[in-house]
Amino acid sequence: MDYLKLGNTGLDVSRLCLGCMTYGVPDRGNHAWTLDEERSRPIIRQAVEAGINFFDTANVYSDGTSEEIVGRALKEFTRREEVVIATKVHGRMRPGPNGAGLSRKAILTEIDASLKRLGTDYVDLYQIHRFDHEVPIEETLETLHDVVKAGKARYIGASSMAAWQFATMLHVAEQNGWTRFVTMQNYLNLLYREEEREMLPLCEAEGIGVIPWSPLARGRLTRDWDEATARSDTDNFGRTLYADTAAADRKVVERVAEIAKERGVPRAQIALAWVLSRLEVSAPIVGASKAGHLDDAIAALDIELSDEEIERLEEPYVPHAVVGFEIKS
Repeated sequence: MDYLKLGNTGLDVSRLCLGCMTYGVPDRGNHAWTLDEERSRPIIRQAVEAGINFFDTANVYSDGTSEEIVGRALKEFTRREEVVIATKVHGRMRPGPNGAGLSRKAILTEIDASLKRLGTDYVDLYQIHRFDHEVPIEETLETLHDVVKAGKARYIGASSMAAWQFATMLHVAEQNGWTRFVTMQNYLNLLYREEEREMLPLCEAEGIGVIPWSPLARGRLTRDWDEATARSDTDNFGRTLYADTAAADRKVVERVAEIAKERGVPRAQIALAWVLSRLEVSAPIVGASKAGHLDDAIAALDIELSDEEIERLEEPYVPHAVVGFEIKS
């Protein structure tokens, strides 16, 4: 396994991050396709044994049960000081006022709840899952700073939002001497490259570590376009990501298949190798519901795409509408 510094920090992370949305009680939350604890543990163990030290989850995944499963597994399979645990805050955890968002009350409540579920005194990376349009930026950033100063998080990060929003938050934190975001977890893959316009250049200029979610486009890049899975049949959010660009996206999927066939490797390895080829990217967040998924992700680390192959993979792409986060005027 390869390791690198995460952004401008001194934190060493594996070149791959295991995304843990896949692990959780299936009848809790919105993901009926998740693996329960018994089926999750072998994959988490496999990741640890392969040298992956970076694990990403969120409070909202499977109503908190993802954090519980991941926390128990990591405590058994490795030492706390050897792993980098990331989780997120923003999504709704309970009905009624203050049950979601990035207010001071919500963040301070949710960090303690996440730590309890994970069974740890601190998380290494605490991320805002989305931008909160209803809460002043200053309130969110000062609270995150206090979370770090209290020793409950080592670093803070952000996830999908507009580049201008992220730039504003970086500026406000610097202006006030508050803890600065060190990562951006954004949506980037061969089917969605809109982040190349503004977010990736911003992250490169600011020394921000980029840890893309869904680098395989929720599995669409790994199979024939018309092939369905249990997850794709029930993934309402995933369907919204590709609804308006199916014709062009199909061509990209076919191009991935062509190059994979020429190389004699699974499509997943080619699609992930493209994400890994981006100089701005630190560690893609890979999901794995089967041991073979993790094997393919690790094998992709050894694939170096030629300039000609990259050009062929990128050629069919057409501009997409912005997806993955809410836009408000």
